[in-house]
Amino acid sequence: MRWYLLRRLLLAVPTLFGVTVVVFAAVALVPGDPVAALLGPGAPAEARERLTERLGLGEPLPVRYGHWLGHALQGDLGVSISSQRPVGELLLPALGQSLLLAGAAFALVLTGGVLLGALGAGRPEGPGARLSRALGTLAVSAPQYAVALLLIAVFAVELRWFPAGGTQDLFAGGTLADRLHHLVLPAVAAALVPLGLTARVFGAALGATLRSDFADGLRARGLGRTAVLRHCVHNAAPALLTIGGLQLAYLLEGVVFVETLFAWPGLGRLLYDALAARDLPLIQAGVLLVAVAFVGVNILVDTAHALIDPRLRGAL
Repeated sequence: MRWYLLRRLLLAVPTLFGVTVVVFAAVALVPGDPVAALLGPGAPAEARERLTERLGLGEPLPVRYGHWLGHALQGDLGVSISSQRPVGELLLPALGQSLLLAGAAFALVLTGGVLLGALGAGRPEGPGARLSRALGTLAVSAPQYAVALLLIAVFAVELRWFPAGGTQDLFAGGTLADRLHHLVLPAVAAALVPLGLTARVFGAALGATLRSDFADGLRARGLGRTAVLRHCVHNAAPALLTIGGLQLAYLLEGVVFVETLFAWPGLGRLLYDALAARDLPLIQAGVLLVAVAFVGVNILVDTAHALIDPRLRGAL
């Protein structure tokens, strides 16, 4: 297992190098002039030249990439153009807020997805299976921003059960209960689509296992219903790990709408504001951080697969 993990980490190195190339090139080629965004379209030519030289925008793209990569490897992600603060100081608090929101949403995805998927796995044409498919389809089909607006309108504005946005109440002092109270609505809005996908994939995998010769063999040996279900859930676990890992990565990078609508100061909202301000260092660092997190989640999922199924340890 140790060698498997080492080989998996070594394979991640060229992947991350390719990610840095794509991230830098994609952000650098985004249309727009960051100098004009900072100084305005009517700025004097001398001021434009000085700022262009200070930001290094006049150098060839490969040279700029080399400088950026060298500094990034040393932990220097640059200075934000719009706020004139180190990028790391802006990214780390936002990353913590995004991880908190993604973690809460992921707990809902796993719990709800497993329960909803298992609801109709035993009897594909039974009422439980039909209810599971209907709820799963509704969760996947409903637009995330529309669900978020509906949650705000019903539970924050009409019923006043939860706050409409932010991370804490100014008068509550930011206690744990207050923070969890603010976390409920954005976590539910972020979890809905991944929950529907997880339920459908896990339900299909568990249903196929329950109808397989493997399950029939367990029943023929006299095992009870609970024991058969436990063995079948173990066999369906790789499918849950795969879809769960993908949904966790989606939550880390795809909750921009949720963070914006709920005024949640996370990474998605920070990148949204950086794009509007053409803040290239902040955009590059933020996208790179999300990409590294995506690769890290994939390594964790592959490692979990190898722990469950030892045959995969020799697959690399």
